[in-house]
Amino acid sequence: MRAAVTGVFSYSGRFIAEALLTRGWEVVALGRRRPPPTDRLAGGVTFRPLRLDDEEALLSALSGCDALFNTYWVRFEHGGTTFADAVERSRRLFQAASRAQVRRIVHLSVSNATTDSPFPYFRGKAAVEEALQAGDCPYAILRPTLIFGGRQEVLVNNIAWLLRRLPLFLLPEGGRCRLQPVSVFDLARVAADLGESDGNVVLDLAGPETFTFADFVARIRDAVGGNARLVAAPSGVVSTCSRLAGFVLRDRLLTRDELGALTANLLACESATTESRFTDWLDENGYWLGRDYANELRRNWDPSLFNS
Repeated sequence: MRAAVTGVFSYSGRFIAEALLTRGWEVVALGRRRPPPTDRLAGGVTFRPLRLDDEEALLSALSGCDALFNTYWVRFEHGGTTFADAVERSRRLFQAASRAQVRRIVHLSVSNATTDSPFPYFRGKAAVEEALQAGDCPYAILRPTLIFGGRQEVLVNNIAWLLRRLPLFLLPEGGRCRLQPVSVFDLARVAADLGESDGNVVLDLAGPETFTFADFVARIRDAVGGNARLVAAPSGVVSTCSRLAGFVLRDRLLTRDELGALTANLLACESATTESRFTDWLDENGYWLGRDYANELRRNWDPSLFNS
């Protein structure tokens, strides 16, 4: 079996590719940049450029693939790329998969995505789901909450980075909002399972533990040995401080949609669908978490990295 996987040399796509390789799949890595030779996955996958604005190039890249595992999306609008652009590019990818006679598409969405969401990120995710469901390929849609695990993760790592260094950490709306983190290893396992199954599926992915944001941050602080005082603040103050910190770091620390989704409890589901516990992972990995800052703009938007 041959699978095309987007984002193999980014975050969630890497873990999906690894799960597939252990099951004997051949993996085609669709990406905007060639991996460095030192990347441990570089020799185990076949690289093909991901040209989302060229359907014929997509058709060629997907030729001979039995399944497409799609993680493509943009965390925020930047450099002229909008959520609407990402929706259209996703639609073009699905159309190319259909033309290439891909047997199944496994697509990574987000929890609580709806077309009437007040948050453009979540509306865009819902629009991509609709585009997939309107196509010809059988599909599985995974809707994870907050993903944790692995050293490539951004949000949890950067919370830890701040907690290691700052005397204060602001909690929007008192930190009462809920979240239910899910392991990237569980996500990859479920994605691989669904790639080997039949039938159309839409599945929420959430871990077995539900936290208030205040408790979540406190546990990270304790695991990394930070001394930051946790202080309640209005969301507007948190947003302003985040923008200022992003200016200093030359990055987008926390987007408006991420803050809104957090305070609206969109990062939690009604029930647990996976077993790995965030607290267990934190106990094992707190020693390194947050030692280095993960710069999203540099990782995904630096033009010097995209030479494919």
